[in-house]
Amino acid sequence: MKLDDFDFELPQELIAQTPAAERAASRLLHLDSASGELTDRMFRDILDLAAPGDVMVFNNTRVIKARLTGRKQTGGSIEVLIERVLSGDHVYAQVRASHPPREGSVLALGEGARATVLGRSGEFFRLRFEDCDDVFRLLERSGSVPLPPYITHAPQAEDEARYQTVYACEPGAVAAPTAGLHFDGPLLAALRERGVNLAYLTLHVGAGTFQPVRVQNLAEHEMHSEWYEVPQETVDAINSAKRSGGRVLAVGTTSLRALETAGAAGELRAGYGDTRLFIMPGYRFRIVDRLLTNFHLPKSTLMMLVSAFGGMDNIRRAYRHAVEQRYRFFSYGDAMLIERQGDERQGQ
Repeated sequence: MKLDDFDFELPQELIAQTPAAERAASRLLHLDSASGELTDRMFRDILDLAAPGDVMVFNNTRVIKARLTGRKQTGGSIEVLIERVLSGDHVYAQVRASHPPREGSVLALGEGARATVLGRSGEFFRLRFEDCDDVFRLLERSGSVPLPPYITHAPQAEDEARYQTVYACEPGAVAAPTAGLHFDGPLLAALRERGVNLAYLTLHVGAGTFQPVRVQNLAEHEMHSEWYEVPQETVDAINSAKRSGGRVLAVGTTSLRALETAGAAGELRAGYGDTRLFIMPGYRFRIVDRLLTNFHLPKSTLMMLVSAFGGMDNIRRAYRHAVEQRYRFFSYGDAMLIERQGDERQGQ
């Protein structure tokens, strides 16, 4: 497969810069991959598209205020984007500066925070914050919301609430699991009343989700690593749904990647660890039957994932339809519900 196979034309004005007035007021494009049928809906219709006995799996990661600005000892300005919190005072981070900071140098960040550069591994720096035993608390005080690079405004008070799911509880992500942004409390309650089982896992979305694929031959692409945990309660809920004929709906590509990683041996197992799972056409899905997701960037690994799930021709046609019908794209945009194509068609 080649990178250019996943390109498409997207008018700049369709990139959503702000969220919908209400979380569940977005639009929803429904793709039945078996028939190729596309249906324009509103997001609240997800209630009618779910059935008693189905299970919906949500990523409960919480976005941290991962962006810090400051200066190097030499006086040069820097921007730090936390990639992963390693302990109470250690992090991996991307550092933007005119010249990369040297090992042993001290960075002055935010409101009095100071961090020592311990070393570098590829594009990430290992930093240790001085006099700090809780990085999350420091970031809450001194950091800002790490909005995606295609959102052009500076973070505002509204972004602190809306670039976060209503069920977020496990801090560690530097990007939101955006399919979940469409759900509000009343909609979640209505799904429970309908008999849909709501289950949760954690995958801390990293900044690598916005990194471009830099190789034309996709076999050469190395996926970024992200930490995940699938609890036993979620495994039990999924197994129960499958035994009774219910369907498994992953809310977001992050939930899907965590579940497929945990089920890589053929049987879904509770556990935690790092995943580098790179899903592209030809992948055989083992756990997930339906995928709820936003619209993704051209040539991104997420475009490859949805193409594997729904079929390349179906996804190309769905994205053309979304552009023609003026759907809103990316993190603050509209949503798409994809029914998985049959196994015999995967990779075609």
